[in-house]
Amino acid sequence: MKKFISVNPTTGETMAEFAELSDTELEKKIAQAQGRFMQWRETTFTERQVLLHKVAVLLRERKQQYGEMLTKEMGKPVTQAVAEVEKCAWVCEYYADETAKIVAPEMVKTDASESYVAFEPLGIVLAVMPWNYAFWQVMRFAAPAVMAGNVGLLKHASNVPQSAQTLEQVFVDAGFPVGVFQNLLIGSARVDALISDARVKAVTLTGSEGAGVQVGATAGREIKPSVLELGGSDPFIILADADVAAACEIGVTARLQNNGQSCIAAKRFIVVSERAEEFVKMFCEKFTALKIGDPLDTATQIGPLATEQGLNDIAALVEKSVAAGAKLVCGGKRVGGKGWFYEPTILTDVRPGMPAYDKEMFGPVAAVITVKDANEAVRVANDTRFGLGASIWTKSTETAKKLIPQIEAGAVFVNGLVKSDPRMPFGGIKKSGYGRELASYGIKAFMNIKTVWIK
Repeated sequence: MKKFISVNPTTGETMAEFAELSDTELEKKIAQAQGRFMQWRETTFTERQVLLHKVAVLLRERKQQYGEMLTKEMGKPVTQAVAEVEKCAWVCEYYADETAKIVAPEMVKTDASESYVAFEPLGIVLAVMPWNYAFWQVMRFAAPAVMAGNVGLLKHASNVPQSAQTLEQVFVDAGFPVGVFQNLLIGSARVDALISDARVKAVTLTGSEGAGVQVGATAGREIKPSVLELGGSDPFIILADADVAAACEIGVTARLQNNGQSCIAAKRFIVVSERAEEFVKMFCEKFTALKIGDPLDTATQIGPLATEQGLNDIAALVEKSVAAGAKLVCGGKRVGGKGWFYEPTILTDVRPGMPAYDKEMFGPVAAVITVKDANEAVRVANDTRFGLGASIWTKSTETAKKLIPQIEAGAVFVNGLVKSDPRMPFGGIKKSGYGRELASYGIKAFMNIKTVWIK
């Protein structure tokens, strides 16, 4: 059977190994989840609320411990890792407090004596999750799922087994009955059969476009609900009247959060020509001033990429784009003799046909594209198969509101960082996936929306 190896990307050293579940062990967990669902669905919202609040308390109490583990396992700066754990506590608190109101029956006047819409849990929901936000991506699924009365099975990325095990344990430590939320140490090759299992009622995936195609196809074949949150190549549009200094300040975070490994990171900086020189100069100064190093050091701003393959991929993307005519303004080199570090990099003169224009860049590389006006900026922003998030920088709210409907994306932020928030739906269109997580939309994605008519 396969082994799941936790490797420290700062040093390349193996930290822990875990054995894959046997078929017998996997069957036991699925059966346990199914049995637990029949009991869990009968609990009250108040009972679930108490337990989910306890998860939030434990996450806050252990945020430093969990943050350091996240950093060691996938390389993000520890300050960002601790913030991720805190955000997980927030999503638990949000759903603990809001679920009863969100899924309360909706009364509708019809020709019946009484008619309403009821929201009921489906059963086992399978989550196939990525390594880049190893806690947050899981908890934004798990919190609404368990509060709705569902039970969860987690198939996490193979390079973050410690994070996966820890997430299951925190639910147990909070007092959740065993079986409400379980981690499955299995490889990707076994996901298809798991989705096809009649006891699994729905699936959610955050991951690559390729993984989304496979999971979506299986869910479609089995006629099961699915939510897919896939890649992104988010545009960051800087118009002529933008506050360029503010755009640069936020732009650094927007591109380099999580060492540039984020689906909603700004990846294509689309700048109106009259502000391009000013923006690039300022942007480059900020990129080159960042501290690269040990991500456990709180002063570090850029850590290693999570995997050696990720490092090789981003380096090749830059090399091929430069060979195709892109200009390397800063960065563009690997850093250090060990670990998977890459300099924050800016490419200009980026055009269609270059990897930096056409592909999703999952690393600390920004592509700058110069346009003549707002209309061309919108055209370029939409010139991608992805449609996750977008940001527009302008001092005119009127201009922004005219452009927002033209942007093909699941979210548009004006003069701000594209981010997920428990109170707002999150998801994309086009090849970025379908369905929504978070807010009321996320919890209802995996509920039976039942029409009730009584005479």
